[in-house]
Amino acid sequence: MILGRIQLPPSVKKGEIFQVRVLVQHPMETGFRRDEQGRAVPVNVVDQLVCRYAGREIFRAELGTGMSANPYLAFHAVAQASGEIEVEYRDDRGERGSAKAMLTVA
Repeated sequence: MILGRIQLPPSVKKGEIFQVRVLVQHPMETGFRRDEQGRAVPVNVVDQLVCRYAGREIFRAELGTGMSANPYLAFHAVAQASGEIEVEYRDDRGERGSAKAMLTVA
């Protein structure tokens, strides 16, 4: 399982634009690196990341070998109502992970 974290503001007002910050713990191997024996380390990258706010998709990214290890993404959304922010991600080996956080709209 791939580990990840979401960071949100403590609370926002309805209609306010807020930032969602996501950190995914993943090696993001490009396939170009060599191990101690000189063998190529196989490609292993997070290739898809989807974020949902109260069950509705608000952000989607297709990642590749250009991302560094432990990718960090930040994006903005508009606060409508209190609800769960969920991020799901998948790597090219089929491993999956997710992270959730509650957004409080005051």
